[in-house]
Amino acid sequence: MKNSKTVNILLVEDDRIDAKAFLRAMQNLKIGNPVTLASDGVEGWEALQAMERPNMVILDINMPRMTGLELLRKIRADKHLHDTIVFMLTTSNDDEDKFDAYDLNVAGYMLKSDMGNSFVKAVTLVENYWKVVEFPVCQKKVELPEAAASRSA
Repeated sequence: MKNSKTVNILLVEDDRIDAKAFLRAMQNLKIGNPVTLASDGVEGWEALQAMERPNMVILDINMPRMTGLELLRKIRADKHLHDTIVFMLTTSNDDEDKFDAYDLNVAGYMLKSDMGNSFVKAVTLVENYWKVVEFPVCQKKVELPEAAASRSA
C-alpha cells in the first residue's frame, strides 16, 4: 500500500557519476518520486529549507564545504527538520563515521561498493522503506506558549 503523500527525496552527493547512477537506478526501478539534487551540504541545507514534507534525505559523507555528517547534525538540531528521515550512501567504511551517523539517528548506512548494483540495492531499500512506513499527511501543530497560557486562564 502506497502512502497518500508523495515522499520528496533530497540527494546530497558531490560526485556527478554517483548522482547519475542513483537517478538511473530510480528510473530502472520505475520510481517516480521527485528528487532534488545538491552537490554538497551547503546546497543540501538550502534545498531542504525549501522542500515540501514529507521528505527523505540521502547523504554522502565526504563532500566539500559541508560534509554529510555536518549537514546531518544541522538537520537534527533544527526544530522543524529534526525528524527528517536520513540515509547515508557513502564510500566510507570507517566505523567512526558509522557510529557518528547512527548516533544522529540515521535510518540506514549504505556503502557504495560496486556502482550499478549497490545503487539499485540502495534505491530498492529506500523505496521499500516508504512503502511500509507511514508518514504523517500534515505537519504537527505547534502550540505557542501564549495560546497555552490564554487557554488555562
